[in-house]
Amino acid sequence: MPVKKQHLPQKICPVCGRPFSWRKKWAREWEQVKYCSKRCREYKNNIHESR
Repeated sequence: MPVKKQHLPQKICPVCGRPFSWRKKWAREWEQVKYCSKRCREYKNNIHESR
């Protein structure tokens, strides 16, 4: 039986500040995942410029 989305682990993206949930493709590396998307990962160095 699948786990409901509200019960999945969540993190906050340091770039956009939005919460994001665990995904199956991140199962092996969830501890290392920091960014919610490819876009946020690419803009990680521009955090202070965009705000």
